[in-house]
Amino acid sequence: MACCHYFAPSEGGDDAFSVDVSAITFGSGVLAEAGDHAKAHGIRRIALMTDKGLAVTGHPAAVESSLKAAGIDVAVYDEVRVEPTDESFMAATRFAQEGDFGGFISVGGGSVIDTCKAANLYSTYPADFLTYVNAPIGGGQAIPGPLKPHIACPTTSGTGSECTGIAIFDLLSMKAKTGIVSRRLRPTQALIDPTTTYTLPNRVLAASAFDVLSHALESYTALPYSQRKAPGRPTLRPMSQGANPWSDLGCREALTILGKHLVRAVGDADDHEGRTQLMWAATLAGIAFGNAGCHAPHGMSYSVSGLVRDFCPEGYPQGAPIVPHGMSVIVNAPSVFRFTAPACPERHLEGAEWLGADIRGAGEDDAAEVLSGQIVSLMKATEIPNGLSGVGYGPDDIPALTDGSYPQRRLLENAPREISRDALSGLFQDAMAYW
Repeated sequence: MACCHYFAPSEGGDDAFSVDVSAITFGSGVLAEAGDHAKAHGIRRIALMTDKGLAVTGHPAAVESSLKAAGIDVAVYDEVRVEPTDESFMAATRFAQEGDFGGFISVGGGSVIDTCKAANLYSTYPADFLTYVNAPIGGGQAIPGPLKPHIACPTTSGTGSECTGIAIFDLLSMKAKTGIVSRRLRPTQALIDPTTTYTLPNRVLAASAFDVLSHALESYTALPYSQRKAPGRPTLRPMSQGANPWSDLGCREALTILGKHLVRAVGDADDHEGRTQLMWAATLAGIAFGNAGCHAPHGMSYSVSGLVRDFCPEGYPQGAPIVPHGMSVIVNAPSVFRFTAPACPERHLEGAEWLGADIRGAGEDDAAEVLSGQIVSLMKATEIPNGLSGVGYGPDDIPALTDGSYPQRRLLENAPREISRDALSGLFQDAMAYW
């Protein structure tokens, strides 16, 4: 294995990195395999979690039919909330507790998969809700033991939740997102069927694809694992361990795919090849950030989503305000990558090139503007809102946005530059508008 200088040893830093990957089956039509896989895991009664909006696609019904054909007793929970909250997590948990299930299967986007993770956790090891939530917001307590089998069937090419041990939600009392992180939350298996993306509205596809983009860029530019303090015991090494040679492989390929297919697939609903490629990029980026961790764009996104007032984009359930996760991330990204570029300019330039930028003649001093400029170009081409102002925020909101994001230490401390409270406020200020 050849490691570049980015992973040079540092005093007190870690000298190893870990690789954790879900069992993955990728291909057209693999949802029909759900029954056989569930049976192989020894599941006789299963909770199928989804949301009502997915019913029209037929994907949950296809999975249910496969399960029943395998002789498995199925109970459907379709009350998952898009952009879940602590309240919706606990509602799903009550269903799981009452159902006496031997396993779980999730059919949907990240909201569904994360809700299923939480329901599995709290029904298996009941506790006060904040017990397992990331510190300092929650107790950060370790999950006591193994969870029941969970088969994840993603229907959006974005979150990568099927590959990670992370469950994200809105903590209503705080008006910001936070999460639960543990290797034990990682789904037992992922069935990834790219044909599920063929029916996604263009705006939904765009938001989810930019989540992929930021997963890959954040993981690639994260603090290297060798500069993170070595754990007291090897088993305490975090999943968000920083950039490493393994995660780099997925980041590089995911960004290259996005540079070739993102704009085309969003603009043409009949571009099935492009949408299949975006689903593969989501898988690769999910594996990457599941082993490296994201940083500031995601940390900032949690308050952007939590404080939303009246924004609700086309393609999403109307009647309640929402800044979709991928959108809440990418409106911060150009600002952040301008800030982080001096820490590892060569990685920022490489990311820009993989995304389609012409970097001929560009030097390290140009890295910030080259990468942020390429992200902005992709945002414009796919009609993503113009920064924070495009989703309803103004300068007067910066203190509240900062207050909601500064506690997200798991993410902010994974950035390649230290982010003070004042620096974070500056990043929100610079993210207000880009054109």
